[in-house]
Amino acid sequence: MSYDLTQDIQEIINRIEKARISFKDKTILVTGGAGFLGSWMCDVLVQQGATCICLDNLSSGLHENIAHLEGKDNFRFIKHDIATPIYFGEKTHPSAPCVSDVGKIDIVMHMASRASPFEFKTYPIQILKSNTLGTWIALGIAKKHNALFFYTSTSEVYGNPPPEMVPTPETYHGNVNPIGPRGCYDEAKRAGEAYVKAYELQHGIKTKIVRIFNTSGPRIRHGSEYGRVVPNFINQALNDEDITVFGDGSQTRSFTYVVDEIEGFLKFVGNNNASGQVINIGSNKQFTILELAEIIIDLTSSSSKIIFKSLPKDDPLRRSPDLTRARQILGWEPTTSLKDGLSKTITWFKAHGGKE
Repeated sequence: MSYDLTQDIQEIINRIEKARISFKDKTILVTGGAGFLGSWMCDVLVQQGATCICLDNLSSGLHENIAHLEGKDNFRFIKHDIATPIYFGEKTHPSAPCVSDVGKIDIVMHMASRASPFEFKTYPIQILKSNTLGTWIALGIAKKHNALFFYTSTSEVYGNPPPEMVPTPETYHGNVNPIGPRGCYDEAKRAGEAYVKAYELQHGIKTKIVRIFNTSGPRIRHGSEYGRVVPNFINQALNDEDITVFGDGSQTRSFTYVVDEIEGFLKFVGNNNASGQVINIGSNKQFTILELAEIIIDLTSSSSKIIFKSLPKDDPLRRSPDLTRARQILGWEPTTSLKDGLSKTITWFKAHGGKE
């Protein structure tokens, strides 16, 4: 059984074209393009008529996410780890791979990184490399081609903000534990932002940094080994298993549907007045984890019971973005309700191994 994302992809295109944004005839490199958000980005770009180069080592991305695009004239998949050098155009290093037939890259979207909490313990070095060495290499590609550089950072750079800083503005500098269990991701993303700003200052390249808040939707990786709350709860509910809530469930998160998220990204990338900006993209409507579990149980008509386990160290108590910049600069804010987004995600899960 398959699940057709055509309507959602077209909805994103309709929204950005209404804002007079088009990437037709642009050549765009998407690192992490076979991942959850990266594959949605590739779908939209290809549909709009851009030449999309998807680079992914498939360590966390899935080939099935982009297999339907292969064979299209304006799509190309390259299996490669962005944490190791690669060149496009003229070969400048004797041992590094080179894609010599790419003449010009207009935009580099650096979206490659593992981002699931349970992977922070298993793959901390790879996470550090993708957001430091990988960002440096991707910035080098942008510098060589005089391309716009778009970096997907994260709300994790804020760490665990105090109550008075929630919703959290982009001006907040964070409360992060560099040697804690989340440090490999939090600090790597913070370092990645510093790399981006350094290249902007020293080399004059145009850059944009987006800070992503919790996002879900079709293609999100699922399985207990990833530790992502929405797919974990949906999987447990569809199989009538106990739903595992860490802590007492009073901690909050702001959940964004992938269509809104990708729309926000593309409005940011396509906005000629937003160069050098850092902008939060996410939902500013907070829900407790316990509320999320109850909504998913209701939407799946599940007989699951909620059980509680100890809260992981450094788990943020509140997470919600201040969207002032997104509204003022991009004219963007999310429009999909939590229930509507979850309903679509549940339908996709049922088509991909969940309980019918």
